[in-house]
Amino acid sequence: MPANVPEALNTLSAGLILISAFAMVATRQVQGVLRFFVIQSMLLAASSFLLGYARSSIHLWTLGAITVAAKVVVIPWALRRLLPADFYERREISQAVNIPASLLLTLSLTVAAEFITRPLLAGVSDIVIRVNLPIGLAGVFVGAYSLIARREAIPQLAGILAMENGAFFAGIAIAPELPLIAELAVAVDVVLIAVIVGLLTRTIQETIGTTEAAALTELKEEPTVWR
Repeated sequence: MPANVPEALNTLSAGLILISAFAMVATRQVQGVLRFFVIQSMLLAASSFLLGYARSSIHLWTLGAITVAAKVVVIPWALRRLLPADFYERREISQAVNIPASLLLTLSLTVAAEFITRPLLAGVSDIVIRVNLPIGLAGVFVGAYSLIARREAIPQLAGILAMENGAFFAGIAIAPELPLIAELAVAVDVVLIAVIVGLLTRTIQETIGTTEAAALTELKEEPTVWR
């Protein structure tokens, strides 16, 4: 395979990763949000494999495999096991901003990411860094917006994971030779976050019948009289 082919495919993956981030903002279903997160994670793994091939880096191959195991397999499986089936059948996700306005805001955040990274890339000739850094930062911004705008626990979790995906996409271009222990630590942390949020979501759903963050602010603790 010519050396420029993996880089070209990485650029294609970058565009699809950004589209999947927009899709996570645009969808109204919990199942749809998780599905686009899995697709985004698969694209990230594919990018890692491509760059691992282009740069003969075992670290990038390992990181791609860890991404598939943690984000494509373990996290969706854990959430499926922890959350009741009717949670995925809910048709609407409550959010603070409607979808057309959200897409305009995320587009603005993407443009802002391009302008922010432009001075940093002025003297960089590596095409992978020039592609991955602005797209990765845009992914972080879009994930943060999704975390703020959504009012349901699992879509908010997806926003956190999308932010990590954006940082991952930028990181494999900037620091491709991360130690294996750092890669494993990040993967374990992400899985633990997903499991903890899934457990809390199930408990809250069973206790008060909703997982809307706005509704949780109205909860008050009943005073206990000691005798």
